[in-house]
Amino acid sequence: MTAKKKKIKRKLKVGNLLILIGLILILLFGGSYAYYSSTLGPVSKTSEQVEFTISSGESVKTVIKNLKKEGLIQNGFTAQIYAKVSNLTSIKMGTYSLDKSWSLKEILSIVNDSKGAIVDDSRVTIIEGDWAKHIASRVAAVTSVTEDDLFVLWNNPEYIRSIMSKYPFLTEDIFNTESRVTLEGYLFPNTYDFFKETTAEQVTEKILDQTSKIYEKYKDQFNSARASRNLTLHELFTLASIVQYEAAKPEDMKMIAGVFYNRLNKGMMLQSSVTVCYAIDIDKGDDWMKCEVNPNFDSPYNTYKYTGLPPGPILNPGEAAIEAVLNPTESNNYYFMADVYGDGTVYYAETYAEHQKNVNKYLKK
Repeated sequence: MTAKKKKIKRKLKVGNLLILIGLILILLFGGSYAYYSSTLGPVSKTSEQVEFTISSGESVKTVIKNLKKEGLIQNGFTAQIYAKVSNLTSIKMGTYSLDKSWSLKEILSIVNDSKGAIVDDSRVTIIEGDWAKHIASRVAAVTSVTEDDLFVLWNNPEYIRSIMSKYPFLTEDIFNTESRVTLEGYLFPNTYDFFKETTAEQVTEKILDQTSKIYEKYKDQFNSARASRNLTLHELFTLASIVQYEAAKPEDMKMIAGVFYNRLNKGMMLQSSVTVCYAIDIDKGDDWMKCEVNPNFDSPYNTYKYTGLPPGPILNPGEAAIEAVLNPTESNNYYFMADVYGDGTVYYAETYAEHQKNVNKYLKK
């Protein structure tokens, strides 16, 4: 083969190689661009609103990371690229109502405009000791949800069972035909912001999300108490609700929890007048004597008539009451009473005779 032919052949090989490399680059670029484009679309074809909050000082990178965490965008890396090339990096703080059926462009456009932030929301505070009916009333007063909507849902076994995997503190024990409200005791006290246009499910699960945080915080202690006290999770929540109603101070909550454990261990009736209040549906704040003078009221919640714990919680306890039941103060006391006419001091006694002396001294007028 002549030198000229060899040179031509070599040029052809180099040319073919360059063509091949070019094709590969085109395919790689085309494939990358196709992937890039696909990640700009919505994560779902079905509409699903998500409340998303951007705090002051959060970077674009942090916001995009949170958007991905909430399942609102497909890919954080490509989202950062798109935000930069599309000049959508002027993200504003605020709370936004975003939808999983929106494209990345739509989502970034919304959070780049503070006018898109939610202002049509309502704040509801649940305080320690609130009954479910009080919570329902407050929510209904400022949202589109009615009290009936909430009560129907809070007593709906099918719905509750559908969310039990998400909220492991909800167990089969709560389905008691004698319970007044199935979710009573599990609606954790806190301040919540709800959309004015919302649903009973959204309201309920936002509250239960907070209950879940408390449960996870004390999960190991719940498990320990269940084993050592031979009580179910539902019974621990129930006892916490009674302790919450009986005491105002954390130290008294722990002492009273210890007293109730002593009585339960001995097979004594709890004889807690606050369970009578719930049994006869006397609102908190009413004359406490209405509870004291009705010990014979026939109800499974009345611990003067029935041994052991009531069918379920008698209110929604706060963290201090829950912690008290999990870590009670040990003592030999079986009785207690509060000086309701004085400074509210709680007096404890080991025997009924000692207890009667306290009653005669502080309650007899």
